[in-house]
Amino acid sequence: MHALLNVAIAAARRGGDTLIRSIPKLDKLKIEQKGRNDFVSDADRNAESAVISAIHKHYPEHAILAEESGAQGESEFTWIIDPLDGTTNFLHGFPVFAVSVAVRHNDRIEHGVVYDPLRQELFTASRGQGAQLDGRKIRVSGGRSLERALLGTGFPFRDGNLAIEPYMKMLEKAIRNTAGVRRCGAAALDLCYVAAGRLDAFWETGLQPWDLAAGALIIREAGGLVSGLDGSENFLDTGHVLTGSPKVYTAVARLFDAEIRSMLSA
Repeated sequence: MHALLNVAIAAARRGGDTLIRSIPKLDKLKIEQKGRNDFVSDADRNAESAVISAIHKHYPEHAILAEESGAQGESEFTWIIDPLDGTTNFLHGFPVFAVSVAVRHNDRIEHGVVYDPLRQELFTASRGQGAQLDGRKIRVSGGRSLERALLGTGFPFRDGNLAIEPYMKMLEKAIRNTAGVRRCGAAALDLCYVAAGRLDAFWETGLQPWDLAAGALIIREAGGLVSGLDGSENFLDTGHVLTGSPKVYTAVARLFDAEIRSMLSA
């Protein structure tokens, strides 16, 4: 296993342990509102500090891009961190949240880790080495048809998100044409669930690089496809993403074609 991946795993576990210790104190956490439906708490900040400390213990010269503290330093290596993906879930005691850590070398994501501290599930990937769940190789779902596919999504919730009307039409189409749609509220885990075959596809808008970086690599290493809604590679910048097993990804892109064009032209 690559040394960088080992450190990413240790850092994600450290962040997850910090979150678990915060659960009995949920009613005492200091919570601030960053924007509409966008919150940050002491748990986020403490977990982020724990993750960064674990990284800088081994790589003090590396740069950081983290949800709460932003960009720090300059280096050919950047660690992209979401210390608590699913903050709203966490603050409500809804048991779906994770720590996401990715390592970018220049312009390529080379390693990704998503850790679910409640279930103690560890999703990992290194470029060209496949994807694993707790050390066992995982693959996206096989030849499932769209009608039998289970999709995941995230609702538009931030001010300035892409138009909600086309999104609602996409959701209606998904409900009418698939086996079901799930909204878990933690995009990093949704991406990993696609990688593990638990979901067949996932789409969302209004995401940030730290929501996507690790999970996108894990999906690709598990044999899945990831792109912006328009099929582009710059989804880390645009924040809109479509991913899935190759067969279902293609079917969903075709199903949503009119809405995607409407959404991106709004």
